[in-house]
Amino acid sequence: MRGTSIFGVLVVIWLIIGAVAAGQRGYYSGDDTNCAEAGTILVTIVAGPLNYIGANPKVDCELPQPSE
Repeated sequence: MRGTSIFGVLVVIWLIIGAVAAGQRGYYSGDDTNCAEAGTILVTIVAGPLNYIGANPKVDCELPQPSE
């Protein structure tokens, strides 16, 4: 049981570090949020400390347009 609680704490710390990295890159300050911006924020948070050793994840997505 103790191993799972340590793992959980490490995951939370990992995600907090990723959230801080996203904040330092200014990803939270945009007024318009689209698919690419939201995806980039998410993968930056998931990348966690890897952001500080050179990872710079970006997401480029286009939503399908409705048919006419």
